[in-house]
Amino acid sequence: MRKILAIAALAAISALSLSVAPAQAQTPIKIMVGGIDKQIYLPAKLAAQLGFFKEQGLDVELFNSTSGSQAATALLAREVQGVVGFYDHTIDLQSKGKFITSVVQFAVAPGEVVLVKAADADKLKDPANWKGQALGVTGLGSATDFLTRALAAKAGLKVQDYTLVPVGAGDTFLAGMQQGKIVSGMTTEPTVARAVKNGTAKVGIDLRTPEATRAALGGDYPAACLYMDRAWMEANKETAQKVVNVMVKTLKWMNSHSPEEIAAAMPKDYYAGDLGLYVQGLKEGRAQYSPDGMMPQGAPESVLKVLSSFSPNVQGKTIDLSKTYTTEFVIKANATH
Repeated sequence: MRKILAIAALAAISALSLSVAPAQAQTPIKIMVGGIDKQIYLPAKLAAQLGFFKEQGLDVELFNSTSGSQAATALLAREVQGVVGFYDHTIDLQSKGKFITSVVQFAVAPGEVVLVKAADADKLKDPANWKGQALGVTGLGSATDFLTRALAAKAGLKVQDYTLVPVGAGDTFLAGMQQGKIVSGMTTEPTVARAVKNGTAKVGIDLRTPEATRAALGGDYPAACLYMDRAWMEANKETAQKVVNVMVKTLKWMNSHSPEEIAAAMPKDYYAGDLGLYVQGLKEGRAQYSPDGMMPQGAPESVLKVLSSFSPNVQGKTIDLSKTYTTEFVIKANATH
């Protein structure tokens, strides 16, 4: 009888120890987003909202910055392990001897819109008429800076023909246009829908679809992605793979759900006070999102060509495009999700 009781007690202790065993340790990783409430970067926050990071054993901290250029600086300073920003930064930074690599592509188009002052919309929608004007960008050295300069160069303007003014996005962008600090500016949703609804601006150039982007820039311009310092990525392939698994799963989830369902999964404060406009932005910008995270064929060459049309950083430099992105992790993620 004593023997039976001892065995029972031991079994109870074992069961208790199992029930209070600590959860498996999660791998911490810090990711900075160049505007966390912008719809172009939505997959990062959506992945967290859906619990996909935790599924992969990742403890992810998402940080916000006002522009992609600031986020890239944080990555180079090793303050974060990844950045959600535009692919074009990988080329620009390589021209300066810094190697960062896109590991998963969120978007196959910029998702950006050139908004022009409503009263002068017919004139200002043509970049040739930007001469002598103040043009809004999120920040100097940002992707909106690059794209604005590219559009101006394609229209025959030189850098000294116009002035770029950093106005951020959201309320600061709207205030800049309403106060006359800028007559045109490049921004994204949900700022676009807000500006059009209140009559401040009209859409001048729309870069939310691959087709419209090719018409405006002369080629493809894949934009939002997750990039990492190349050396860190090579040394932490298992963690990088887990992060990409999450992002690919999120992109596929978005592809199989409606804009209304996507919006419902996001924090309510991201709606900027108007759920209807937020959903409208998702509908109008849906074509920008990649269904599988892959880099489109020939797209890196197209982005390099666009940057070379205006950027003294890139002009005359030899850029190894194979180091600006990798499909290694995305291919594996697609095979399992």
